[in-house]
Amino acid sequence: MEKQLIISVGREFGSGGHVIAEDLAGRFNLPLYDYNLLEHIAEEKDVAHEGLKKYDEKPKSKLFSRTVRGHSNSIQEHVAQMQFDYLRQMANEGKSFVVVGRCAEYILKGNPGLVTIFILGDKDCKVKRVMEKYGLSEREAQQMCKKEDWERKYYHNYFCPGQWGDSRNYDLSVNSSRLGLEKTADMLERFIRTKMQL
Repeated sequence: MEKQLIISVGREFGSGGHVIAEDLAGRFNLPLYDYNLLEHIAEEKDVAHEGLKKYDEKPKSKLFSRTVRGHSNSIQEHVAQMQFDYLRQMANEGKSFVVVGRCAEYILKGNPGLVTIFILGDKDCKVKRVMEKYGLSEREAQQMCKKEDWERKYYHNYFCPGQWGDSRNYDLSVNSSRLGLEKTADMLERFIRTKMQL
């Protein structure tokens, strides 16, 4: 692809946003960065990534972290900043990719190749998808959705001035429950091609 294209996908838990991001990556023949971002960073820095994964996209712990003279001892904060720096570096090098979450719509704001999307969904559809994916009861799935979305919101709002999921922060917000995942991806592909004149 000659033009730089960076697709940032924010998502509610259970909305199928990650599946849609994978689909878009395939349609545009782009690498997908999500939880695997830490593996790339670790490989580049020649460090083990396994211990860092549990801090990926997690909110800073107020109980076990503190900031002194602008320096934080929060592992969550350091992991987030490593990812932000890596994304900025790739964007500055002109690379094209799809990134899921990780505040990319804010971190890469101003890049002319950036398209920002937020995927939401109806509660019952999200709960059903989580039940099927993780083999949970309806109550367990509801609790998981609530917990994961709270963590994503807290994480995002800690690092970004705009609120997580606020449609004003994205080029397009879409409810995947209306069309289903494949047709939502169809619509997003058309939107991206039109916006970027691809």
